[in-house]
Amino acid sequence: MADFTMPSLGADMETGKVVEWLVKPGDRVKPGDVVAVVETHKGAIDVECFLDGVIDELAPLGAELPVGAVLAMVRRAGEAPAEPKASHPAAVAKVVGAAAAPAAAPPVVLPGLTRVKVSPAARQRAAALGIEADVLRGSGADGAVTLADVEQAASRSAALSTPRTARRGFDPALMRQAIAAAMARSKREIPHYYLSATVDFGAAQAWLDDHNATHEPLERLLPATLLLKACAKALTEVPQLNGFWRDDAFQPAAAIHIGWAISLRGGGLVAPAIHDADRKTLPELMAALRDLVQRARAGGLRSSELTDPTLTVTSLGERGAESVFGVIYPPQVAIVGFGRVVVRPWVCGGAVLPRPVVAVTLAADHRASDGHVGGQLLAAIDRALQDPATL
Repeated sequence: MADFTMPSLGADMETGKVVEWLVKPGDRVKPGDVVAVVETHKGAIDVECFLDGVIDELAPLGAELPVGAVLAMVRRAGEAPAEPKASHPAAVAKVVGAAAAPAAAPPVVLPGLTRVKVSPAARQRAAALGIEADVLRGSGADGAVTLADVEQAASRSAALSTPRTARRGFDPALMRQAIAAAMARSKREIPHYYLSATVDFGAAQAWLDDHNATHEPLERLLPATLLLKACAKALTEVPQLNGFWRDDAFQPAAAIHIGWAISLRGGGLVAPAIHDADRKTLPELMAALRDLVQRARAGGLRSSELTDPTLTVTSLGERGAESVFGVIYPPQVAIVGFGRVVVRPWVCGGAVLPRPVVAVTLAADHRASDGHVGGQLLAAIDRALQDPATL
């Protein structure tokens, strides 16, 4: 039996509330399946399972649970249903002192009651309906599960699944408080160092203009796409800034998952990950960016997008300031900032010419690296933007 626990959806999260279960006891789950909707200060987040097995018991809806609390018990292959224990999710909710919440509807199956007798017709019908027959309450002789028991379980399951719980949007005030607490802790505990460089964006802008001139509006790229890909490419050269500070040591990440800072309507900020950003083409990155922004503002992010960014990028876009120095989002060890592209006098081929330039900044954790490594990253970003055809 394995515990599926409340994930940490960012350094600024302390508790979460399960507002909707998308599975029921007896359902089979595998890694990547969305099993619940958890409400945090960032809004309603689709939480994915990381275990493979059968749901055995679920925490009640509406309980405010801390990060790491047990949300569900997952039975692995060959394991019998669990006996009720104080460590089960329902008990955990009481232990943490959750406020009284509307009681969840009675579960379809009863954990702790092992039923090995199942009639052939009942087992066949249960398999067709996706119900785990071995954990149903049997009404036949010696507690055998009958066809009627399976049909009754299916009816209860349908009643539990409709209507679905309405999702609530994020609370800007709560989000601001959480961001303030997380960033204050970051500045207090992480020894930041800062670097900046001004990069000639002329080659990238010319390539971008040529590309967009030959594509339909929905296929055109924003400058942010090139900036993001240049950063991802630079991290392949300087992996010392792609990872986490945990247990008093730097832990390099196995992949490049760039967290993209998104400003939410009504206030607040979220930085979900674009997975494997270095492996995506520019059109794929543009599509991923568009999708991520839409879902972030509509409250449709997944837990994996909030738990595994390996470095954050913040871009102020066309209407922002000329530069930005970010605050590191723990347990990451760096954040890269891009200001807006501006035209400035620039020495090019011995002449002073008007050129589009962009300020690139880095805030990094001095425990994990020093200015030499940080400078290498900024130089790698510069080189990538000077050869946009290779991005």
